[in-house]
Amino acid sequence: MENLKKIQKVAIIGAGQMGSSIACLFANAGLEVLLLDIAPKSLTEKEKHANKTLSDTEVKNRIVNTSLKKVVGSKPSPLYLQEFQERIQTGNLDDHLHLIENFDWILEVVNEKLSVKKEVFRQIEKFRTPETPITTNTSGFSIDELAKGESKGFQECFFGTHFFNPPRYLRLVEIVPHSKTNKKWPIFFKNFLEKYLGKKAVIAKNTPAFIGNRIATFSFMNIAHLLEQLDLSIEQVDELTGELIGRPKSATFRTADLVGLDTLTSVSAYLKEQLPENDFHTYFQLPGFLKKMLQHKLLGQKTNYKGFYKKVKDQKGKSSIFTLDLNTLEYRDFKKADFEVLAEAKKITDLKQRIQFLLQGESQANDFLRKMIANLLGYSSHCLPEIVDDIYQIDEALKAGFAWQHGPFELWDAIGFQEGLRLMKRENVKPADWIFKLKKQDCPSFYKVEHQKINYFVPVENKFKPIPGQEKTLNLNAFGKSNSVYKNPDIEAVDLGDGILNVEFKSKMNIFNENVLNGMNEIFDLAEERFQGMTFYNRGKNFSVGADLKAIYELAASKDFEKLDEAVRYFQQTMMRLRYSTIPTVAAPHQMTLGGGCELCLHADQVVAHAELYMGLVEFGIGLIPGGGGTKELALRTSASFRKGDVELNRLREKFLEIAMAKVSTSAYEAKQNELLSSKNTICIQRDNQLTIAKKQALLLAKNGYLPPIKHKNIKVLGRQALGAFYVGTNQMRAGNYISDHDHKIANQLAYVIAGGDLSEPRYVSENYLLDLEREAFLSLAGEQKTLDRMKAMLTTGKALRN
Repeated sequence: MENLKKIQKVAIIGAGQMGSSIACLFANAGLEVLLLDIAPKSLTEKEKHANKTLSDTEVKNRIVNTSLKKVVGSKPSPLYLQEFQERIQTGNLDDHLHLIENFDWILEVVNEKLSVKKEVFRQIEKFRTPETPITTNTSGFSIDELAKGESKGFQECFFGTHFFNPPRYLRLVEIVPHSKTNKKWPIFFKNFLEKYLGKKAVIAKNTPAFIGNRIATFSFMNIAHLLEQLDLSIEQVDELTGELIGRPKSATFRTADLVGLDTLTSVSAYLKEQLPENDFHTYFQLPGFLKKMLQHKLLGQKTNYKGFYKKVKDQKGKSSIFTLDLNTLEYRDFKKADFEVLAEAKKITDLKQRIQFLLQGESQANDFLRKMIANLLGYSSHCLPEIVDDIYQIDEALKAGFAWQHGPFELWDAIGFQEGLRLMKRENVKPADWIFKLKKQDCPSFYKVEHQKINYFVPVENKFKPIPGQEKTLNLNAFGKSNSVYKNPDIEAVDLGDGILNVEFKSKMNIFNENVLNGMNEIFDLAEERFQGMTFYNRGKNFSVGADLKAIYELAASKDFEKLDEAVRYFQQTMMRLRYSTIPTVAAPHQMTLGGGCELCLHADQVVAHAELYMGLVEFGIGLIPGGGGTKELALRTSASFRKGDVELNRLREKFLEIAMAKVSTSAYEAKQNELLSSKNTICIQRDNQLTIAKKQALLLAKNGYLPPIKHKNIKVLGRQALGAFYVGTNQMRAGNYISDHDHKIANQLAYVIAGGDLSEPRYVSENYLLDLEREAFLSLAGEQKTLDRMKAMLTTGKALRN
């Protein structure tokens, strides 16, 4: 395999929303980027008044710079840090196209018009260096059609790299070679994209809509037809096709509004035209309500937020959501889905068990899900081997490109192979012939685990093979029951080999409830006796959203402060036990890592963070301060950072504001900038490698003769020097009506703790001293009615209450 590091500079042609977003993705990875677009053919009124001409550089680069600025300023941001934009050089095709000769990869992202793309290829051919790969981001053209007529050298280096939007947040890239692509490129790019960009790359055949859109478009049209057939509402369908079954919260129709109904239906029309007629061909025909929506330009977000839903802001800026009545095309009040089965289903935390439960009943909701899943499984089976040879690539594409928790074949395994066949028979859906080869296996399933490797069924060879690349990474899905050394309903410890134990949270949202805390302490006993290191990594959507708020609220509301004190003390002691464990501890957080999740990371010896890390101490939003050692830890870290000549109060103020403003990082890089991660912590861009790296870090610490840190007894706190300054600041904020009376009270409690109390002069104190202050402030605030109101609001609405 050629050296993957040869790609260090990428030229992108086309600076629209997608091209600029991909440029930001590359900049995040540390690549040098050249972003080019056409020069304008006319001046704006502003340029005319400024006496500019079409030959001025500022004017010639207006299109590319305006587009990039718009994308960089969007929320959520496509950049890990705003300063990463410095890695992107902009230019225009008239003056700067020749620069591509110095770049390692040329990526075309221009309009989906064949004539435009072919003209761009003609210009690229003039300046490209031989053997430089040229790829297209198309999703609507055949790669063979695009390559046709180009030179032999161009064709050998040309193929598709279809990024999914938004490219920072959706991991999928489809690599699509054509008949004359040099065979070295697809494998090379799969490795490069996964290792350096953190992508999940699948190699697709050059068939209509490739893999992801081929399945997902069918899924959308399948659901749309069932809505019409079963006379369901938009809200009901979105409730049934979102997080309930392991798909994004935006479900079906909210997602359609984001993507654009015109985009979705054009892909469907393209597939209807391109694909041969079969049992599923009619699904690509538009139901009547979709035709009417297109006629009335109800396309979603791009048409002033009018699609399946309409968002309206009142004079105060408050948004309200209305739903489209599909019969009248008028908007009505949003109506929450009222299926009785939902309440019972939502109590089931295990997704596989929940889906199995949802397929059993006889309600309208059960009927819809049976039909939807039967059609999806049957259709997906017929896509092999046409669009791809391997089932795992279909599953990976749907998970990485559309944020499904299960791809179609994983979903089939989740409900059981035989049950899937019974489901399809009941709904009169015929699976592909190759399914009956699998049926003859001893224990038919699409995946099975052997020797800590995940194997998948290969229809062409009628046997199981290991998914490629597993030898390089650790995957918890490949560890069996024999590797589990401790388990309760909400936490599990798995032996990773080489003396390293992984701890995985399995509670709802991975909260720190009683089961988790008890389990952690029992695991510490076991690990310190039998293992040489621990990692904290989980497969959940988020690492941890913090402590068990419901339990805290119930204790505080019932005024059982003795038990609440015990609970907070127990959490603090667990974090301190983590800090002073006799073996090294490595946290591997990802996505939301809030409150207690952040505190765990603050107390671990090392952190291997995924780049997509949204970390913060957010307790202020529910009327509290961090009570699991978080406030103490920021005071300790600030003390350790003091240097001769520092204005110490300013350093402490930064940490005070970080907690008081409930700041949450938008990436691991920002968490490091905010000093929630230290300079020694590792940032991992490839999620699949995170556990592997965490294990290596734990082993390295152990092999270097690990000793636990000495307990801190010399933490410098500033006392009244800081307390007075903070009180003046909070008083001014209250006087200016920037904060409420209760915000003022919380901020002053926080100030008291982080300053070390009302001490007459700076003093050195212990961790236990600060933990006691922290716990006392936490309990005091928990007894306030307005804090109870904030906690209740968060539990019932999921939103912060500012009272």
